[in-house]
Amino acid sequence: MLKRHALVSAAAALLASCAVGPNYHRPTAPVPEQYKEAEGWRPAEPKEAESGTDWWSVYQDSVLDELEKQVNVSNQTLKASEAAWRQAVALANAAGATLYPTVDLTPAASRSRGAVSSASQATSNSVGKTPVRPPPFNVFSLIAGGSWDLDVWGKIRRTIESDVATAKASEAELAAARLSAQATLATDYVELRVIDEQSQLLEETIQGYQRSLEITQNQYKVGVVAKADVITAETQLEGAQSQRIGLGVQRSQLEHAIAVLVGKPPAQFSIERASFGTAIPVAPVGVPSSLLERRPDIAEAERKMAAANAQIGIAVAAFYPNLTLTGSWGFTDNVLQGLFRAPSNTWSIGATAPITLMDFGARRYQVDAARAAYDGTVASYRQTVLTAFQQVEDELSALRILEQQYQVADQTVKSANESVRLTINQYRAGTVAYTSVVTAQATALTDAQSLLTVRQNRLVASVALIQALGGGWDTQMLAQHTLHVPLPD
Repeated sequence: MLKRHALVSAAAALLASCAVGPNYHRPTAPVPEQYKEAEGWRPAEPKEAESGTDWWSVYQDSVLDELEKQVNVSNQTLKASEAAWRQAVALANAAGATLYPTVDLTPAASRSRGAVSSASQATSNSVGKTPVRPPPFNVFSLIAGGSWDLDVWGKIRRTIESDVATAKASEAELAAARLSAQATLATDYVELRVIDEQSQLLEETIQGYQRSLEITQNQYKVGVVAKADVITAETQLEGAQSQRIGLGVQRSQLEHAIAVLVGKPPAQFSIERASFGTAIPVAPVGVPSSLLERRPDIAEAERKMAAANAQIGIAVAAFYPNLTLTGSWGFTDNVLQGLFRAPSNTWSIGATAPITLMDFGARRYQVDAARAAYDGTVASYRQTVLTAFQQVEDELSALRILEQQYQVADQTVKSANESVRLTINQYRAGTVAYTSVVTAQATALTDAQSLLTVRQNRLVASVALIQALGGGWDTQMLAQHTLHVPLPD
């Protein structure tokens, strides 16, 4: 058995240099020397996930940590992608097995009786006798057969190459789908927490409006202000209450979306209200060239190119004869007890090498089609790379600009709150009308809500930047040994 295996491996290795078609080399892609939007800007709180931890740990939120862990386990979209990856791996393994000989064993047994021959029947009739039928007889056989496609021109090896690349592309696609689900969950969670903070802001605002209403009612009772001031204060209070109630719609929808992402029915899932951390962690971007190794969608597009390149070799191999060795060895006898005796031995060996003499250009068109498909994957790869750089630049510019906007908005809120305090004191002193209080309070609420919106946008942009940078993924995470069938060097 060891000698046979060595012979098979040696023959396969001997043929390995004969694969027709182009060998794969990754095409170039436009890669800038540096990120434009990162030039001259240093984030206030740059942070990177610690070694051995997942990327979302930079937000330091225990609820988010638990939810993200459930995505890998229960998300049904990821389960479908994982099943597609396992299917691709199985197909690659099946293709690898075809590089080696196949052997089968066929036991057979039959019992039959022949018809009376015409000559025997004529002789019997001439002498007035009934023709004698030959007795029934048995045939027993045990034949071992095998065949081996020598793959002289590399059709099988190119098929394996294509299937392995396809399997790795599917694995990268699974990683991209997982990263997308994780980022979507993080974004939904951030938005939900900002809604909780908006709700808290409105509750505090309602309490302030309630105090303003009480002041106005007291002043109305002593005849200092008109009834219109009371109605205005009531209207302002009810408007804030309406806004707080309206936030429940978006919060419920976000909660339902998160439930589906973690694979749970929305009716059985809820998230308690809480605040989110104030830090806006920004992941270090590194050099642009590293992005080619950190994005799973780029790895997927690159592996699809490799698979398409191998398909060219498969199409070219069709121009050459396919050499197949066949053989059989076994025993055939009329008596079961004598089946394994030397006279019952039978064997055969042969080879076939069919070649197509005329196909009216069909194979040439197949090669043209394979080359066109490869060119299409190259264009898709380069477009994926360009899109990746665009996304990184987009989020870098968003974070840089939003950081500046947040500083201004934060100061605006402080000024607006001070304006409310001063205006209320003036109203109590009777030096300004209540409309001034309403205006100051409305402005303060709008500015505070704008500040929360800017903070939400910064958090969402930080999630998007981490996703654009690959979320800590690397091409080294692709399986190094997809095939179970060993291939010759």
